[in-house]
Amino acid sequence: MEKKFQGKNHFSVLINLLRDRQTFLEEIRQGVRLQSKIIALLVCSSLFFAIYGAIIGLYHSVPQSLSAAVKLPCLYLLTLLICLPTLYIFNIFFGSRRSLTQHFIIVLTAASVISALLLGFAPVTLFFLITTDNYQFFKLLNVAIFILTGVIGVNFLYKGMQLISEEDTEGQGTRTKILQFWLVLYGFVGSQLGWVIRPIFGNPQQQFVLFREMQGNIYLDITKAISEVLGFR
Repeated sequence: MEKKFQGKNHFSVLINLLRDRQTFLEEIRQGVRLQSKIIALLVCSSLFFAIYGAIIGLYHSVPQSLSAAVKLPCLYLLTLLICLPTLYIFNIFFGSRRSLTQHFIIVLTAASVISALLLGFAPVTLFFLITTDNYQFFKLLNVAIFILTGVIGVNFLYKGMQLISEEDTEGQGTRTKILQFWLVLYGFVGSQLGWVIRPIFGNPQQQFVLFREMQGNIYLDITKAISEVLGFR
């Protein structure tokens, strides 16, 4: 019964974030129940990413589905951990008084928003998984979904970081520019890490492997997929 209650409590934290973002961010700024928020958002975002990863991996096979269910949460959370020190160190250097925990949770909220949006897209992705046999189309569809949810998550992160730092007037303009640069860096690190840990989708014409050898890059791969979908080879 206690575990059941904790699970509901975790989901209620995420619902509060989605329903009343302003209040949620204000509580982060004030340092209210940060630890419980972090645990709840980690649990919910990892679960949602795992569900979506399992769906897209299923286009290839059950082993690929299980692999993607692990890789997708790792992709988002590792990207967060790789990029967070840069944001934190530069922010405190230029006048931020926010703690490392506050920086971590505000970035985690963005990842949690992305995970919730992906879960919302899950029925659409499942529909196309069942109804299409064009792997490149399916891959591009999901790339578009990842880009859309990522843009919304990044926009949330930008506004959230501005809100929790509004009292720290020293170096505010410089920190805003750093944040804008960091968001671009965050996108590049995430896309490169996704390429390193591929396959996540898994081409059904190829055998299942846990990791593929390093060659090419994600941008060339997307360009190739677009060419194939449009009939240019």
